[in-house]
Amino acid sequence: MPHTVEWKIRLYLFEEEGTTKARVVLDTGTTELTGHGAAHRHPADTDVPEIGDELAAGRAMHDLGRQLVDFAERDIEGVAAPATGRSARPETGWPLPDETQGG
Repeated sequence: MPHTVEWKIRLYLFEEEGTTKARVVLDTGTTELTGHGAAHRHPADTDVPEIGDELAAGRAMHDLGRQLVDFAERDIEGVAAPATGRSARPETGWPLPDETQGG
């Protein structure tokens, strides 16, 4: 079944006492999530604002991504069939070789 949605994301960067801070806001139309990140420049390092922006923004997006995965896992648990295998929690990431199969 085809499915197309549009989510809006706003990224805010600001400098505060030598620290670049980022806030990324995801608006799905029904839910709003906010991720936060920061980057602090060591006083001995060269002042390159772009690096702080990239680190803070990346950390904020990583935080937001973690929240999305957490929400999805809870949603899966709410609609998934009862577990019959090793774990009641859905597996994420790459499958590991099955030790019983000699892998």
